[in-house]
Amino acid sequence: MNIQFYQKLTLLDYPSKTACTVFTYGCNLRCPFCHNALLVTQPENERVDENEFFDFLEKRKGLLDGVCITGGEPLIQPDIKDFIIKIKDMGYLVKLDTNGCFPEKLKDLLSSGLLDYVAMDIKNSPDKYASTCGLERVDLSKINESIDLLKNSGVDFEFRTTAVKEFHSVESFIEIGKWLQSDVKYFIQSFKDSGNTIQEGLSAFTEEELLSFRAAVSPFLPRVSLRGV
Repeated sequence: MNIQFYQKLTLLDYPSKTACTVFTYGCNLRCPFCHNALLVTQPENERVDENEFFDFLEKRKGLLDGVCITGGEPLIQPDIKDFIIKIKDMGYLVKLDTNGCFPEKLKDLLSSGLLDYVAMDIKNSPDKYASTCGLERVDLSKINESIDLLKNSGVDFEFRTTAVKEFHSVESFIEIGKWLQSDVKYFIQSFKDSGNTIQEGLSAFTEEELLSFRAAVSPFLPRVSLRGV
């Protein structure tokens, strides 16, 4: 497993749980606002030894509820399933962050009972999806398949969109609402410039603007909330 680093404690990444976060290397997308750009565009650093990580988990039994696996895109890792099995065997909950481009792997993990929570990024409305991902083309059939998998999985999940002025508008969020339309958890996240984005010079919306997006989405996604404001 290509672990670049891990955060020993997070109270934010796994809703209502105390967890650690594992950051995996590499991604198939090049989202300009990605806040973990070094995991995507730069040569990989020396990997964290898996034994070190599992030794850490052993010592945190009874103190941590779960493990968040993020990236990058964790589902590009060839041994992701075996890695999650080891975590589950230790009694931990597992939360997966994914961009939804690998529904076959997602389906396997869901059907195997290995995921307790999934956060899937919805990058933008369908017509702006590829450009928001920094690519010429994105296979939206894969994204749609992952959306449907989660809606029908019985596993706790959320959809989320990071709002960036250069890529989103109220019309974007209306189209996202129409696309996802259902009684699911949906978060509009405020963009934060980590200083480590793929594209420089991107900007965040004001709280007032984010509130207007929430209002525009709510007729389609009544469980919409803001995050990071």
